[in-house]
Amino acid sequence: MSASEAKPAGWIAKTLALPNDSTSKTLLVAVALCLVCSVMVASATVLLKPYQAANKELDKKRNILEAAGLMPAGKSVDELFRQVEIRIIDLDTGDYTDAVDPATYDQRAAAKDPALSEVIPANQDPANIKRRAKYAPVYLVKEGDRVKTIILPVHGYGLWSTLYGFLALKNDANTIAGLKFYEHAETPGLGGEVSNPRWQALWEGKVAYDPQGHPRIHLIKGTVDPSRPEAKYEVDGLAGSTLTSRGVTNLLHYWLGEQGFGPYLARLRTPRG
Repeated sequence: MSASEAKPAGWIAKTLALPNDSTSKTLLVAVALCLVCSVMVASATVLLKPYQAANKELDKKRNILEAAGLMPAGKSVDELFRQVEIRIIDLDTGDYTDAVDPATYDQRAAAKDPALSEVIPANQDPANIKRRAKYAPVYLVKEGDRVKTIILPVHGYGLWSTLYGFLALKNDANTIAGLKFYEHAETPGLGGEVSNPRWQALWEGKVAYDPQGHPRIHLIKGTVDPSRPEAKYEVDGLAGSTLTSRGVTNLLHYWLGEQGFGPYLARLRTPRG
C-alpha cells in the first residue's frame, strides 16, 4: 500500500480513536451518516419511481371512475377502466384531435409550456388559472359504441389553493352524473368539505346548462329548496367557506363555457339529423 493510500485510512483510524465527546469525531460520524443516508434515499427514489408512477396512474383512474359513480366494491380499477376511452379535444374548436398522444399527454405540464398553452386574459379567467392548455383529455365511458358518460378534468382556484377534479356528465352532455375533487389545500372542515363524499353526492342529477346553453350550475348559500324550479341548477354551499364555494362555481362555469369544454359539449347536445 502506498503512503498516499495509507494516509486517509490512518486519519480515519486516529479520528475514531478520539474520545466520543471530541468535535472531530462527532463531525466525522455525522458526515458519514449523512452520506450513507443520502445514498439510501437516492437509491430508494430511483428504485421506487416506476411504482410511484404506476400508483399515480391508478389513483387517477380511480378518481375518474368515482366521479362517474363506477367504482363498485370488489372490482379492480384496471378492469373497470377498460370501458373508458380517452380522447383529446382541441379546446378552441371543440373537435377531437390527434395532435398529442392521449396515453402520454399531461394537461398540467402542457399548461406551463408556451408552445402548448396560452395566457388567459384576466377578464376571461373567473377560475384564476392564468394559463390554459390548448388541448384537454376527455374520458368517455362506453357501452359498446354508445357513450354513456362524459368525464371532464376541471380545475380552478378556491380560497387557498387550486382545486383539481373531474366532472361527469351523462350522455345528454348536460345532466351531471358526479363531481369529484381529488387534490386541493382548502381549510379542513370548511372549504376542505369539497372532498366530503356526502357533499359530492349532492351533484348527481343536477343540470349544467340552461335552455339557452349557458352554464347555470352554481353553489348557493345554505341549503337548496327542492320545491323551487331553479333547484336543478343549485347545490348546497360549503358552510363557512364562501370563497371556496364561489371558486367551485367559477371553475365549473369556466370549463363549461366557451374557453373550456363548451364548444365540445355544444356539439354533443346538438340533435343529429
